[in-house]
Amino acid sequence: MTSPTLGSILLSSTNPKRLGDWYAAALSPELDNAEGGYRILKFGDFYLLVDTRDDIGDTNPEPGRIILNFDVADARAVAAKFDELGAQWLSKLEDRNGSWFGTAIDPDGNYVQIIQLSEAERAAMAS
Repeated sequence: MTSPTLGSILLSSTNPKRLGDWYAAALSPELDNAEGGYRILKFGDFYLLVDTRDDIGDTNPEPGRIILNFDVADARAVAAKFDELGAQWLSKLEDRNGSWFGTAIDPDGNYVQIIQLSEAERAAMAS
């Protein structure tokens, strides 16, 4: 039996247009498509679906439960884009032994981490 593949996550919002627009502007997905009332954003082999629900609040009360990690080629450029969009930072972008990490807060209060791993770290993970 083969293992299941995690291919997407649903991010619910009381304002999915605003939230979807923010992710599209901040991270330039490969695909940005509205389908049947929800938004589909593609990042590599992973899909971020943004939809509305009537059983949630305007902001995430426990944003540390799930942190969306985005592997980026240029963390400083992505951080600058977040800054242009007025993102708040939980943890500003910092160099950790050659890898870059920063955690921003999206418009709904979710944590969004950008990661640029060093070549040495990538090689260690591959072996």
